[in-house]
Amino acid sequence: MKKIIYIFNNGTLKRKDNTIAFESELGRKVLPIEDISEIFIFGEVDLNKAFLDYMSQKEIILHFFNYYGYYSGSFYPREHLNSGYMILKQAENYMDEEKRLNIAAKFVEGSARNMLNVVKYYAGRGKDVDSISDSILSLTEKIKECKNTKELMGIEGNIREMYYKSFDKIIENEDFRFVQRTRRPPKNHLNALISFGNSMLYTLVLGEIYKTHLDPRIGYLHTTNFRRFTLNLDVAEIFKPIIVDRIIFTLIGKKMIKKSDFNNDLEGVLLKDSASKRFVEEFDKRLITTIKHRELGREVSYRRLIRMELYKLEKHLMGEKEYVPFVSRW
Repeated sequence: MKKIIYIFNNGTLKRKDNTIAFESELGRKVLPIEDISEIFIFGEVDLNKAFLDYMSQKEIILHFFNYYGYYSGSFYPREHLNSGYMILKQAENYMDEEKRLNIAAKFVEGSARNMLNVVKYYAGRGKDVDSISDSILSLTEKIKECKNTKELMGIEGNIREMYYKSFDKIIENEDFRFVQRTRRPPKNHLNALISFGNSMLYTLVLGEIYKTHLDPRIGYLHTTNFRRFTLNLDVAEIFKPIIVDRIIFTLIGKKMIKKSDFNNDLEGVLLKDSASKRFVEEFDKRLITTIKHRELGREVSYRRLIRMELYKLEKHLMGEKEYVPFVSRW
């Protein structure tokens, strides 16, 4: 599988013959074009139309993040796999409330069961989270009782709120207290890590959708409206606990990120560049980590799991096979 390139330094991206180069005050670095799937840009980077034309030709997506580390937007080359048939199937399953609820409930169920397995994992390692595990399980049983997506979003919110109560017990570090979920801007260090990690995952899933016949603008759990993309938000829910949250527990548990790795801005708490790079390194490492897939009977990377999830959704939309969300063994 092709690599993701992450750019943190300021500089210029240029086409150089039949490849590309990044020029900065550190010098010029040639990036082999055939090895790249997408580029995540965190620094202040200049580029021109010729470069974008080349990215479009090579079907490479550029994802831009702002000063605060938040996703700003993507250069999304013309969709080469989009099909009118699949867009119609996505719309059909969205417009039919029962079909939409069925798919949305699967996303919530997959997310909830992965949260539950994370909590159970730490319960088995002496963390005082048994009561939280019981509450998540009880709330998960209510998913099938939801009569519309509004009720479903309410249950999803309750499950996530209960799940986040386990963080302080799992992390056990006074510098990283959860308190409550705050987003833009995050009000404490742990929330800053969660926001950054979620933003990375949303963006990654968007890039994987590009490689399928699906249209990222039509989601099911998150309402399809004037927001640019929603399907990536839906699918990311399943993988947040087993990718983003596990990375956070590792970074804090191994003291790879400390309180000193953050800046207190008037807007909130921000990761310093060094901490963002550390997170990205772990994120990239997690994506290529493999697990034994129960059905396939072979090793599959986490990044591949996301693509497989999208393929399963395609089959569901076409009426070939009922969608079943991926659930980790822990």
